[in-house]
Amino acid sequence: MIARKGDWVRIHNTVLEPDKRASHLPDDTKKCPLEMWVKGYLVDEEACIDDRVTVRTYIGREIEGTLIEVNPSYQHTFGDYIPELSYIGNQLRTILGGEDSE
Repeated sequence: MIARKGDWVRIHNTVLEPDKRASHLPDDTKKCPLEMWVKGYLVDEEACIDDRVTVRTYIGREIEGTLIEVNPSYQHTFGDYIPELSYIGNQLRTILGGEDSE
């Protein structure tokens, strides 16, 4: 997919390789690179996925990275359903306000 100047895109960068990470980190963390993903508006005239590009973030910072997505969406979640959380609100109201829980 081709991105054009001004398109909303997401880039990726490796900030630190594993051998450059701080020595006081847990072992499993030290084995992994420190990575960064940033969304912003493409500054370059045109680019393809995997090209090295510059983006301008919403607050105006310019950052370079590898183009990984054009028009990225927000896909965050609050996690899987946990049955115990279904009745906590009622229990809390009962404890705090004396209402009958259902």
